[in-house]
Amino acid sequence: MLTCAASNRSGADSSKIDVSRGEETGYIGKRVLDLTLAIVVLALASVPMLLIGVLVKLTSPGPVLYWSDRVGHDNYIFRMPKFRTMRVYTPAVATHLLGRPDQYLTPIGGFLRRISLDELPQIWSILIGDMSLVGPRPALFNQVDLIALRVESGVHRLVPGLTGWAQINGRDELSIPQKVQLDVEYMKNISLFMDIKILWLTFHKVLVCRGVTH
Repeated sequence: MLTCAASNRSGADSSKIDVSRGEETGYIGKRVLDLTLAIVVLALASVPMLLIGVLVKLTSPGPVLYWSDRVGHDNYIFRMPKFRTMRVYTPAVATHLLGRPDQYLTPIGGFLRRISLDELPQIWSILIGDMSLVGPRPALFNQVDLIALRVESGVHRLVPGLTGWAQINGRDELSIPQKVQLDVEYMKNISLFMDIKILWLTFHKVLVCRGVTH
């Protein structure tokens, strides 16, 4: 049975930002790029995020943010935030395993997911070093099949990302082996140019809402 390292970074001192994180498995300056763009996005999106938070609270009982246990760099477990798009009684499994996920969506959950606005709180995870702007999407702690394939291929050594090569090449439409294969392609070709390309293509795909099935 595969076991993930149980180190949890959410208890760490978040006021100390490590600018070197990400360069161990990426390129020089990747962490600086993450911090710079995350701060810019936070400044531009702070008011929209506040409005989204109010709408989430007004349209569905429960907390504004949903925190899930995710698998990060070298399989450490961290807490990742999203704007809550599902009702509070939704099982804590990957969305594609819910059978009929639409029945669990909040009134504005589908809209937030279609244009990925629910991901905005992950800027916090980027700022404290749990995530990068670009990398494999962090697996849920109980996605054992995905975690095992990433360990086998070495992808677990990468810092997980807000977006990634798999996200712009199919996202929810991909099988787990296909996702890992794309993660491997990213790992072998990681560079500043690759990250900028993925960020640009992500922005385009969000605008046309491609690759999101629910």
